[in-house]
Amino acid sequence: MSETKYWIMLFLGYGTINICLGNETFGTPQGNTNTSGSSCGCGSSGRTRSDGQVLQTDEIYYKTTEDYLTNQPRYKFGQAANVVDGSRRTIQMVEIPGGKFVMGTNDSRFHDDGETPVRWVEIDTFYMDVHEVSNADFEVFVKATSYETEAETAGESMVLERELSAITQSTIFEAVGGTPWWLPVKGASWDHPAGLDSNITSRMDHPVVHVSWNDAAAFCSWMGKRLPTEAEWERACRAGKHQRLYSWGNKFMPNNEYRANIWQGNFPKEDTGEDGCVGRCPVTSFPANGYGLHNMLGNVWEWTADWWGTRHSSPLHSNPLGPRTGETKVTKGGSYMCKQDTCYRYRCGARTNNVQDGSGGNVGFRCAADKLPDYLKN
Repeated sequence: MSETKYWIMLFLGYGTINICLGNETFGTPQGNTNTSGSSCGCGSSGRTRSDGQVLQTDEIYYKTTEDYLTNQPRYKFGQAANVVDGSRRTIQMVEIPGGKFVMGTNDSRFHDDGETPVRWVEIDTFYMDVHEVSNADFEVFVKATSYETEAETAGESMVLERELSAITQSTIFEAVGGTPWWLPVKGASWDHPAGLDSNITSRMDHPVVHVSWNDAAAFCSWMGKRLPTEAEWERACRAGKHQRLYSWGNKFMPNNEYRANIWQGNFPKEDTGEDGCVGRCPVTSFPANGYGLHNMLGNVWEWTADWWGTRHSSPLHSNPLGPRTGETKVTKGGSYMCKQDTCYRYRCGARTNNVQDGSGGNVGFRCAADKLPDYLKN
């Protein structure tokens, strides 16, 4: 690919929260307010047309998602459910109760993130995947439909340098400015996450990565589902806990136990794996939150349906869908590359954005649905 645009998302620190809304008062979380440190970044590649012009996001969506879903044979997951033994294990969904909740924060020190202001949001009941979509789940989709991801079409994707073999590293002579640990790797894709000399044979229960927003939307549609809105995602992450930092409360390690997969050690050179995972971990790892969802924070960033925007009004929002159009899509949850002094974005209210056709080794997704698909009903 001769022309490539690399988009880097910078993540910084976080302060405390102390807000009062209406007749409800929410306490101040006990968190480290240190905002120093470098950024881990989140890289993705923009695609170009044959004439060299950068595709507009709506054009990208039409070409890669609408064309595929309209012109390719349609399959129902039930017809291929047994292709991978036990594949149903990580496609289950749970009901997320509708109602009002407080979204965002009033104490963001990084206004470009658009976490502010706090706002009451009301959403309808919906269903959410218990787990991030795994390699096994995505393989079923690919085998049934012959789908080709955008990373495969482009011939490369972004990979953390320390995950590459010495041979692969020796073939790379460029890096992303400001974040040299992100490298564009030829042949990196969902089934070759660190280049052509890597595979997922022992990682079928890990989250699928190197998938763009368009790839995620195509998978969810095939499953009879869709991507969650940002409001739905945050509702599911908070699990009924008002203005808490994490799905489980304000203390990151209750009882001195890890509840999410983040970076330990000297980023980006050493991940000590104190949380039990070096790099990405299985989608079934760590205790579920109060709604029964695993890995809502850490592990991999998750695509949402919403276009990116940073201006939010305070009045009550009902089933908000985000801006009507935009240039990038919202991702939520942080990833295994995050740590508090470099990339403190593994919080329910945190957010960033990525180009619609971007892909990398720290971005995955899970699906949502208005109603539980028939094939998941007992």
